[in-house]
Amino acid sequence: MIGCGNVTEVKSGPAFNKVKDSRLLAVTRRNNVLAEDYAKRHNVPKVYSNATDLIKDKDINAVYIATPPSSHAEYALEVINARKPVYIEKPMASSYAECLKINKAAAKNKVPVFVAYYRRTLPGFLFVKNLIDTGAIGNVRFVILQLFKCPSPDEKRGNLPWRVDPKISGAGHFYDLASHQLDYLDLLFGPVQKVRSIVLNQAGLYKAEDYVSAEFTFCNNIAGTGMWSFAASPDSGRDTIEIIGEKGSIKFTTFSFEPIVLANEAGRKEFINERPENVQYYLIEKIVQSLNGQGASPSTGISAARTSKIMEEIVSEYYKGKK
Repeated sequence: MIGCGNVTEVKSGPAFNKVKDSRLLAVTRRNNVLAEDYAKRHNVPKVYSNATDLIKDKDINAVYIATPPSSHAEYALEVINARKPVYIEKPMASSYAECLKINKAAAKNKVPVFVAYYRRTLPGFLFVKNLIDTGAIGNVRFVILQLFKCPSPDEKRGNLPWRVDPKISGAGHFYDLASHQLDYLDLLFGPVQKVRSIVLNQAGLYKAEDYVSAEFTFCNNIAGTGMWSFAASPDSGRDTIEIIGEKGSIKFTTFSFEPIVLANEAGRKEFINERPENVQYYLIEKIVQSLNGQGASPSTGISAARTSKIMEEIVSEYYKGKK
């Protein structure tokens, strides 16, 4: 594992030792003291002071990249050129061009690429997909997506996280959070066919965008609208995806795991949206099975690149000449 920050503490790291036929053998981090501490707390036998030595370790046959997006491509290419499978945190890279470069190298070296869009394997999100596939709301007409958050205290003080530095993250919170939502819609309805957007910075707390609205279309005449604000008031917080069909609707959340609500001709029902202790567990399990020739991962470099492409198209006008 290259990078062992907060995302790996519970979401991903422990799952590598819980999944059958999987073992986390080594970690590295820019701060070696923190890497040693992580290894001790998570029972990881090896700690490396640099990524290259970790990648060259003959006992390691796959590498997870858990660094900020600006270094994803660099490390991924190094892993791929060592002919080892790579699992990359989302978003796949800080630009669509980098995603294409990773996939081209992977095809040349004949190694798989996986990306941490784990909602493709979470039970609640698969339940929603099954409702759609079995016709619970009939033919889907459109999707309404809303995510409103207020600025953090650090952002208000000017102590900015890397997630709002476009040189590191690719854009702002939109890339970090909306990527999960747009990738999941790709699973449900396939690639976005057309998009138009409005992208603004309203609060002036940082250079990245803090407001995005977009309209997009999928195949089969399915339409979608999305609105993301990261400078909203504290009491206006929102996290909803609503899928409207000819015979009903499905409403659920992306991040708070509220109950899934189905409303159709049979009435209104609520269903539990399970949140596993380690949310990447099911995807890591699929990846390990895939590497052992037992099925395929639903999240790959190909599917993740599509998500990066649509995000880049949405914000491209805003960032012209700014990065």
